[in-house]
This record gives sequence, structure tokens and C-alpha cells, in this order.
Amino acid sequence: MNRTLSLGLLLGTVLATTACARAAEESSAAPVASEASAPTQASPAKVDPALPVAIVHKTASCGCCGIWVDHLKAAGFQVDVRDTDDMNPIKVRLGVPVGKASCHTAEIGGYVVEGHIPAEDIKRLLVERPAARGLVLPGMPAGSPGMEMPDGYVQPYTVELVRTDGSTEPFAQHGQGG
Repeated sequence: MNRTLSLGLLLGTVLATTACARAAEESSAAPVASEASAPTQASPAKVDPALPVAIVHKTASCGCCGIWVDHLKAAGFQVDVRDTDDMNPIKVRLGVPVGKASCHTAEIGGYVVEGHIPAEDIKRLLVERPAARGLVLPGMPAGSPGMEMPDGYVQPYTVELVRTDGSTEPFAQHGQGG
């Protein structure tokens, strides 16, 4: 791996860690939303009524998850954020395949959406309506929504479609390539 890419990936990890730490500090000073709280919404002018509500499960202290929520709102989704201390039961209930997890899990239009998936991919899923559990993006790829890099770099990554039997196949490719 070249030095520039190594430094970029290291910087991305540091920025994500800093964002999560900053969110943790801010959340200790502010009240935390409960599971039963009302949906968090973008301004009414930005919500697309044709899109289903996105229920996003995340830990309260994760800053990159909050940035991904903002990405969904900017794309027109109404978002209901549900902070939890234990994400595993949610991932199991929704059928996220072993080894395909990320830091947050969403329920959108009857599908599971795992990780930093671009809103455009989610909208495509909702239009095509394949027989599937949903979409997954394992890990936290640099440059994916919520994991943006200061220099605009986007690590190559593949959003995967999870079929009803739990198998996966490529759904969308993103990034600048090697």
C-alpha cells in the first residue's frame, strides 16, 4: 500500500474516532432521545413524502452515524433515530449476515440498510423492490456517506444486496479505484 493511501486511511480513522468522541462529549451534556421518541425530521421543505420513514438504530455516542443520518435527511428521508447500547439483537432480528456488519442499522421501506450506504443506492432499492432482505456495506469505508475525507478521497467499496436466503451479491460500486 502506498504511503499516501496509508496516511489517508489513518487520517480517516482518526477523524471518525474524533467525531465519535466529540459526539459522546456533546451527548453527555444534552438529553438522549429514547426509543419511543418522536421521529427526527429534516425541515418540512426537504422531506420527500414519497419516501418511507428511515428508522436508524445506532449508539448515542457515534458521530459518523449522526453524519449518515444527516445524509439521509438531505436526500429527503424523514428519519426516526433510535439510540441503543446493544446493536447486536437488532442486527440479528433484521438478518444482517455475519461478517457484514457496520456501526448502524436502518429499517427503510421493509428493507434492512446496514452501514454507510449512499442514499441514492437506497432510493434505487426502493424503486426496484427486489426480493431481498436489503443492503449492506460492511465496515466503514473512507469517503462513504458519514465517513467523508477532507481531500474528497473515496476508497473503492461495494454495496451488497442481501438476498432472502442471506447470500449477497454486488449492488453498487463506489470509489476512485486503485
